Amino acid sequence: MKRQYLGDSKDSFKWDYHDYLTAALGYPLLNVMLMLTQDDDSNDGKTHPDLFPAKGAVIDFCRDLKKQRNIQLIKNLPVATCSKYLVELHKEETYLTTRNRRNYFSDISAEPRQVLFLDPDNGFEPEKSNNEKHVLYSDVNTILKQIAPEAVISVFQHFRRISFDNDFAHIRERMPSGYTTALYWHSLMFVTISKTKEIIEKVIELNYQYSQRYPVNVLQ
Repeated sequence: MKRQYLGDSKDSFKWDYHDYLTAALGYPLLNVMLMLTQDDDSNDGKTHPDLFPAKGAVIDFCRDLKKQRNIQLIKNLPVATCSKYLVELHKEETYLTTRNRRNYFSDISAEPRQVLFLDPDNGFEPEKSNNEKHVLYSDVNTILKQIAPEAVISVFQHFRRISFDNDFAHIRERMPSGYTTALYWHSLMFVTISKTKEIIEKVIELNYQYSQRYPVNVLQ
């Protein structure tokens, strides 16, 4: 994630959904792996948060993020939405590089009931190459070995010129282990992974409930 993306329309979907998911699961922790990369000179990140019809509290929260560009403000999400969980920023200000990747995905919080959100620039690694903008399938496998059966992993996936249905099927085929489901809107999908079928079925149920209130689509 780049700081220039803070508070844009994808952010309002991102934080509204993960606030909902963490609270609906009744988990005490939303653990965020920002996977920070350096800002660039592109126009990315300039869309307004209200393009996604998030809760008013989340829209206001994103406006603050957009104005201040301070990642520490992400910890205020449950305060803004009057939720009971806490936000942890994994290795907070660390920028992800090819050299520190192994270390970056180590020392995951020991909290068994957590939503662990991975927030890369692009999403899962493509077929032929990868860099710090991607989550590797081996990264997911590394995380799965560290977390409890109750934990949930969620991965940011940007649209990559194939339908989300087909892309999700491809991601699922390449996933080394775990159970999966997904939710998407416009050009953004969140792929959820769990070690157990029971937990992923609960997430699917919650995703369908979320889709009754928002213009999103559920994949399972």
